[in-house]
Amino acid sequence: MSLLRDPSLQRMPTRPPGASDALVGNVAALAEQLAGCRRLFVLTGAGVSTASGIPDYRDRDGVWKRQQPVQYRAFMDDPQMRARYWARSLIGWRSFGTAAPNAAHVALADLERAGVTGLLVTQNVDGLHQGAGARRVIDLHGRLDRVVCTSCRRTSARAGWQHLLESRNVDWVGLDAPPAPDGDADLVGPDFAAFDVPTCPGCRGIVKPDVVFYGEAVPAWRHTQAMASLATSEALLVVGSSLMVQSGFRYAVAADRLGLPLFAVNLGRTRADHLLRMTVDAPAGEALPVLAGLLTFA
Repeated sequence: MSLLRDPSLQRMPTRPPGASDALVGNVAALAEQLAGCRRLFVLTGAGVSTASGIPDYRDRDGVWKRQQPVQYRAFMDDPQMRARYWARSLIGWRSFGTAAPNAAHVALADLERAGVTGLLVTQNVDGLHQGAGARRVIDLHGRLDRVVCTSCRRTSARAGWQHLLESRNVDWVGLDAPPAPDGDADLVGPDFAAFDVPTCPGCRGIVKPDVVFYGEAVPAWRHTQAMASLATSEALLVVGSSLMVQSGFRYAVAADRLGLPLFAVNLGRTRADHLLRMTVDAPAGEALPVLAGLLTFA
């Protein structure tokens, strides 16, 4: 049954405060396309978390609007680059580590509980999907709330690592700077060579956040699991991602090859615009609560 022809739709309280008629109409058209779907593959990006206070990297055209993130080899090979990263991260973690899920995360968790979505693959490293209650999630690029030794592979909670950073760099604790996308901060000016970077307590190896840096490969098991789920899905929904990074874009390409319809809720263009059946150009936090209400209303 078409949702737009369902009389019960007229009684549905799906309009968030401030939502325009155009937004509700566009999302209703998307909901009609997804009506009856029970295996929706969802791929999310930075646009899902901007309303939680975590900035994104790209503008509406998918162009970098800030300095690109640290590269894996630079982090591993250059002690001063590691010092710069951890100094900025010490400050940025204060806001990143306390970020809370927003309406977009909650709506996606609602869709999971309602049996609409299958697997959610996120390019974000903030853990906010799980914080909102989602359970079938692959953190494609890892999680920033963990750190890992690159030698012995020992992992630990970021909270403990933060305490260690602060205890060894007391003079840096009082500094402040605007938050940056990957949990660091736009700190400029200090001599980063003066920052004391701890080594692994177990083997004295290099410790990095448990995330996939640019220039580093996504663990094969994550991609394998995501592709297995995509192969049994009915459609793909991209939320808050320009898909400019190959690790995310490849799922749009794979979905198209499988003959699956592709949809997006995103501000601005994506790398997969030529593959999309429909796009709702709107903030995820405004559009997804409407979509969840339409698709889960009984």
